[in-house]
Amino acid sequence: MSRLSADRSARLRWFAPLMVGLLVLALWQGICTAFKVPEYLVPSPVRIAQTLGKEAPVLMAAWWVTLKITLMALLAAVGVGVTIAFLLVQSRLIEVSLLPYAVLLQVTPVVAIAPLIIIWVKAPLPALVICATLVALFPIISNTLLGLRSVHPGLLRLFALSHASRWQTLVRLRVPSALPYFFGGLRVSSGLALIGAVVAEFVAGTGGSGTGLAFQILQAGFQLNIPLMFAALLLIALTGVLLYSAMSLLMRLALRGWHESQAG
Repeated sequence: MSRLSADRSARLRWFAPLMVGLLVLALWQGICTAFKVPEYLVPSPVRIAQTLGKEAPVLMAAWWVTLKITLMALLAAVGVGVTIAFLLVQSRLIEVSLLPYAVLLQVTPVVAIAPLIIIWVKAPLPALVICATLVALFPIISNTLLGLRSVHPGLLRLFALSHASRWQTLVRLRVPSALPYFFGGLRVSSGLALIGAVVAEFVAGTGGSGTGLAFQILQAGFQLNIPLMFAALLLIALTGVLLYSAMSLLMRLALRGWHESQAG
């Protein structure tokens, strides 16, 4: 009976959002058709789909550039963020000394520092990756650090009584405890890396064959090609959903069978 209930719940998780999306699209199409809304204001879903099919080669090439920047930034944020979290957890003095600077990176708008990074780093791709990494970095640091700190005091005393080294305590106790928090931060950072990549592309504003979706949106805006703009925005939104779903799947695979958050 519980297995049947779990299957129904899994189907509902997919079916309900799909039905809501189809309802919104149908309502959107109906309003555009009934009131004859000009496509230079709000194009209909059918017009956006037609534009997406017509401009598929250009849009998919731009999508791959944006996705590549996003994935590189996410990998860099994970590597740097986890390393910093491991460093901060070693000492309260280190944490209180360095954590404010991580917070400073989080609260500084990327649009304010992106021009400087683009000027300092001559190569366009590394500059865009650095900008996106700075946006995605803080959730990895904060969530991983919180997980490393969220260890039962009794288990810490047990490891101390067993004369476990600092490294053994970190690897065998703190890291498993931090995994759920880390994956929570990873899901947030995946979306922030995409936002950072798009914002950095907007700030860079460079044209050419190696440009991402942000440049396609800028170009479509200059040309008043609103259906193309919506098509590029649709690809960005679908990419964000895909990244979030991939990180959620990765979390379920990593935590399944031993952590209560993935029970059932």
